[in-house]
Amino acid sequence: MLRLSGVTKNFAGYAALSDVSFTVEEGTIHAVIGPNGAGKTTLFNLITGVLPPSAGTIELDGVDLTGSRPDFVARKGLARTFQGVRLFQSMTVLENVQTGQFVRDRHQLISTFLSLPFVVSESERASRDEAMDLLKLVGLDKHHHSFAGDLALADQRRLEIARALATRPRLLLLDEPVAGMNPTEVNEASQLIKTLAKKGITVLLTEHHMSLVMEISDVISVLNYGQKIAEGKPAEIREAPLVLEAYLGHGDSKHAPDSSLSTSADMSVVQGTV
Repeated sequence: MLRLSGVTKNFAGYAALSDVSFTVEEGTIHAVIGPNGAGKTTLFNLITGVLPPSAGTIELDGVDLTGSRPDFVARKGLARTFQGVRLFQSMTVLENVQTGQFVRDRHQLISTFLSLPFVVSESERASRDEAMDLLKLVGLDKHHHSFAGDLALADQRRLEIARALATRPRLLLLDEPVAGMNPTEVNEASQLIKTLAKKGITVLLTEHHMSLVMEISDVISVLNYGQKIAEGKPAEIREAPLVLEAYLGHGDSKHAPDSSLSTSADMSVVQGTV
């Protein structure tokens, strides 16, 4: 579904990503992991058109998205969430989801927000019903009248997913979807991601929560210092020497880890010891 070939991104001479290539197969949950500063968010920004690559190509179902605008990328069936939640804080939960429909039908959304009170057209009713279905999917239907800014962090992350789903994506990018969540919330997020995959949505995610990654991923790509150093199934990644070096700094590898993330606790999860 998604193919990256030789993707590179330079910032004033610094290579945030260097010659990264991989494919995301339809119907899979594909994770991208790596220490802090490995280039994961930069990679997502390139895929979604937030940033243009310095070199390389990005294709979705054979359509070249390289350097395309984010709205064009979204209309082609690719949506994302952000590491730092980006909601319309002063809008309701329901309205936030409805803004996701803007990609598909701009005129319908404008008419929805400019319509007269108590006058509901068929298209507006359909828009609301679809948005409510998505809120029910992520467990927020009872909060549809609440302001997005009043939600707890875990609920705000779920709302971002619902808004992304409103674009009807075939490929959903999740940038650290469980950051800041407690164990119960992480488990709920895990179940939600699995449910999305069962509904036919391909998922590409980046996440530091290793137990979640190992549990739900079909394929894992590992970045370190902007380069892909390993790729495979979770069982293979647990044993990959370069992955162990990136996280723990074993040996004299040139891929020295970021000490802020290279803890034995993180790596013990990767290795399956906890």
